[in-house]
Amino acid sequence: MNTLDIDKKPEDTRVVVAMSGGVDSSVVAGILKREGYDVVGVTLQLYDHGAAVHRAGSCCAGQDIDDARRVCETLDIPHYVLDYEQRFREAVIDPFAESYVAGETPIPCVACNQTVKFADLLKTAQDLGADALATGHYIRSRPRGEHRALYRPLDSSKDQSYFLFATTQEQLDFLRFPLGSLPKAETRALAAGMGLNVADKAESQDICFVPQGKYSDIITKLRPEAAAKGEIVHIDGRVLGRHDGIMHYTIGQRRGIGVAVGEPLYVVHLDAPSSRVVVGPRSALDTHRLFLRDVNWLGDTPHSELPQDGFNCFAKVRSTRPPKPAIVWSRDGTLVVELEKGEPGIAPGQACVLYSSDEDDARVFGGGFIDRTERTDEAEKLLQAVLSDASEPAALHQG
Repeated sequence: MNTLDIDKKPEDTRVVVAMSGGVDSSVVAGILKREGYDVVGVTLQLYDHGAAVHRAGSCCAGQDIDDARRVCETLDIPHYVLDYEQRFREAVIDPFAESYVAGETPIPCVACNQTVKFADLLKTAQDLGADALATGHYIRSRPRGEHRALYRPLDSSKDQSYFLFATTQEQLDFLRFPLGSLPKAETRALAAGMGLNVADKAESQDICFVPQGKYSDIITKLRPEAAAKGEIVHIDGRVLGRHDGIMHYTIGQRRGIGVAVGEPLYVVHLDAPSSRVVVGPRSALDTHRLFLRDVNWLGDTPHSELPQDGFNCFAKVRSTRPPKPAIVWSRDGTLVVELEKGEPGIAPGQACVLYSSDEDDARVFGGGFIDRTERTDEAEKLLQAVLSDASEPAALHQG
């Protein structure tokens, strides 16, 4: 039986497995090997810098490549290592730094899946004569008409659909996700039963190329202009202090802002052109409307043909948050998302992913990157006033 929905016997079906050196992709290779498929393991070397080479929680660097090689030896399948360092820098690391300079909060994992893994590696798999590319992501796909559709996984605590919304229909038809119906505990049990050396290996970090999680170090190195000093301004117009670079701040941040006024303050907006950090009360963070760019739509009807009065669905604006009710419509080529209830701290550069429901079996309709947001009318009015006066900070201070 071919469990991958491919019209061939397993032994006649070649599957390339993207192996990061972690337990998930290793188990995928083991499952497919056990089911009789012609399995080929491929590991991408994406970066190689100092502490990241052997530190715990990294992926796609020195130790992880060794782990993937040992797994392939245990499973008796061929293993190839491809040097994608230059491509990874161009497609993921450089845009990550540029996004921070622009005052955004980027998600490099989406860019990595979108370009390096599901575009470049997929093409390599096809060149190797593969019928499918399998990964260890926790998400499900299944046939729907002439194509495949994307669904949330059984284990919602491991749901990776937020990071895979940019998967195109063409890519989705070629991809397979064997772990989508398994809980993580069972994956580890399978790894142990297969005798794999990675059965107890720690989870990899989301941003694999940032040593010790210090974004500022790599951004300063790649884009020194991001360290430009500037003002910390209250949303009511008061200048409260100065900062050492907007790269040290994210929308919704409360701790470490560097000023105190006797009330809790949150980062409300990053004004990159003027190097200003706008802060305010928590109420100023509530976002009700999102405008999306670089939309990838996997629904049955093109998003440009959505009903004029809106399309009811569920929106996820953070990987760790559940999908919430929303209405979506298309306006002059832009996808607009109206949240039924406001969400705090939504930042440009993040993703908004759309689903059929908030259930575990929800279909993924796609999504896009947040280009801009709108808050409550009062907060939006105050913010726009601050931004329009950015060229006259002294007047604000005196006012």
